[in-house]
Amino acid sequence: MGSPETVIYMDNHATTRLDPRVVEAMLPYFTEIYGNAASTTHVHGWEAKEAVEAARETIAAAIGATAREIYFTSGATESNNLAIRGVAERAPPASQRVVSVRTEHPSVLDPIERLGQRGWETILLPVVQAPDTRAGLVELDQLAAALRAKTTLVSVMLANNEIGAIQPLAEIARIGHEAGALVHTDATQAVGKIPVDVNALDVDLMSFTAHKLYGPKGVGALYVRRRSPPIRIEPLLYGGGHERGLRSGTLNVPGIVGFARAVELSVQQMADESVRLRNLRDQLYRGLLAAVPRLTLNGPALDPPAQRLPGNLNLCFHGVDGETLLLNLKDVVALSAGSACSSANPEPSHVLRALGLSDEAARGSIRFGLGRFNTPEEVDRVVQSIAEAVDRLRTMGG
Repeated sequence: MGSPETVIYMDNHATTRLDPRVVEAMLPYFTEIYGNAASTTHVHGWEAKEAVEAARETIAAAIGATAREIYFTSGATESNNLAIRGVAERAPPASQRVVSVRTEHPSVLDPIERLGQRGWETILLPVVQAPDTRAGLVELDQLAAALRAKTTLVSVMLANNEIGAIQPLAEIARIGHEAGALVHTDATQAVGKIPVDVNALDVDLMSFTAHKLYGPKGVGALYVRRRSPPIRIEPLLYGGGHERGLRSGTLNVPGIVGFARAVELSVQQMADESVRLRNLRDQLYRGLLAAVPRLTLNGPALDPPAQRLPGNLNLCFHGVDGETLLLNLKDVVALSAGSACSSANPEPSHVLRALGLSDEAARGSIRFGLGRFNTPEEVDRVVQSIAEAVDRLRTMGG
C-alpha cells in the first residue's frame, strides 16, 4: 500500500494541501493569540477580533467586496445553505420559485430539493450536451425562458467541481436581475484559481471556502451584497448574534487567519500559476491520449481557457470501471470519480449524466485536479501508470 508521502496527489478539487506559509500564519493563534473574538473586555479578545477583521478586509479586497459584506461560516456547504435558505425564508408567497442548474454541487441541489418539498417551484436547467465543445455550460436563452415567471433566486455555480466548466456568470446575473431575481453563485472552485470580482460578476451572494485554495478545512465565507440596495437574508443559526446576527457561533480565529493568507497567496500567484497548471493539465491530456486508446474528454474543450478551470481534467476510459481503475492506481496516484461530497453515493455522477453520458460512460470516468504542488515529472509517472492499468483491466475484461 502506498504511503501519503509516495502517492501523487491529484485530487485538488476535493481538497488541497495546506500551504506551509498558511500554517505559519495560523500558528500564533493557537497558543499565543487564543482569545475569543467576541470577548470585548480584555486584550486576548481584542487581539483575536483585530485578527478576524484584518482577515475580513484581506478576503473582501481579493473579490472586490467590502469587509462588511463578508460573513464567516464553517465552509461552502454552510454558505450555500445560508444563501439559499436565508433568501427563501424572506420570500413572499407569490415568488416562491428558484432556478438553478442540474450540474450544481449537492449543497445547492439538496436545499433546493427541500424547498420543493415545502411547496416551492424548483427549476433545474439543462446544460449543453456532450460532445459539444461547450458541454456543461448553461444556455442563456433557456435561462431567460425559465425566468418569465416571477422568481426569487437564481443559483448557478461559477466553476464546476467535476468538469471545470466556467459559466458566463455576468450574463447570467444580468438576465436574473432583469427578471427581478436575486443571483447566488457557488464560487468554491473559482476563488483563488481564476479572477473573481463580485462587482464585475454582479452577483448578490457568493459562497466560497478555504480548503480548496491551500487553506484550512472548516472555514468558509458568504459574500452578501450590502450596496444598492442591501440584500437581506435570514440566519440559519441562532445563539449569540455573531457575524452581525447572521451566523451565530464562536469564530474559528486560526482558520480565518489561514483563510485570508491562503486567499492572499493565491491571488498573488494566480497569473503564473494558472499558466503552469494549464500546461501541466495539457501535458497530462496529451500523454494519456497518446498512451490510452478509447479515451474521451468530459466537459468543455480545453480551449478557449476561459471556459474551463486550468487544473481540471475529466476523462472517460471506455471499457473500464472507474472505481476499479482507481483501486488499481491507489499506490501511485490519488484521484476520484466525482465529487468528494457524494463519493459514498453508488450512483454515477449526476454531473456527467447531465452532459448526456450513459451510466456506463459516467462510471468509467475519472476526475483529475492538478494543483500547486504537482510537477511535470509526476504527470509523466501518472500517464505511464494509468496506461498500464487500463491495458491490464481491458485485457482482463476480454
